[in-house]
Amino acid sequence: MNRYTKYGLLSAAIVGTLGWLAWGGIKDGQTYFKTIPELHQMGDQATAKRLRVSGYVMPGSIAHHNGDVNFTIVENEGLENSGAHLNVVYTGVDPLPDTFKDHAQALADGKLDASGVFHATHIQAKCASKYEAKPSVPDPAIAKPTGSI
Repeated sequence: MNRYTKYGLLSAAIVGTLGWLAWGGIKDGQTYFKTIPELHQMGDQATAKRLRVSGYVMPGSIAHHNGDVNFTIVENEGLENSGAHLNVVYTGVDPLPDTFKDHAQALADGKLDASGVFHATHIQAKCASKYEAKPSVPDPAIAKPTGSI
């Protein structure tokens, strides 16, 4: 085998290996964004895929158990007693965001099990779109003008 054939075969093997690794990374990194009703409509198909689902954290549903965090998300804020909801168990290693609390909009990334519980490995909480300043307290050291000069 001559030198050019060896380099050609080696180059083809390297390009093929890199292509295979890239394809595997893209395939494994795919996540489908679904709403809670869409997730329920998928049925058994939802358990085979890695998914992202968004909703509002139901007030009073956040509970910590043995390192896991259990909570419920609802489709629309303020509709805790009606509409679609989803029980979520967060088992990730990252700490939960500071903005993750009751009524927060959360995005969970993970898989749905056969019993309908979503097992999240990553949680994101939406930041407030409007920040309000603290009410200012008047400083007594600054005197107000009390008349004319």
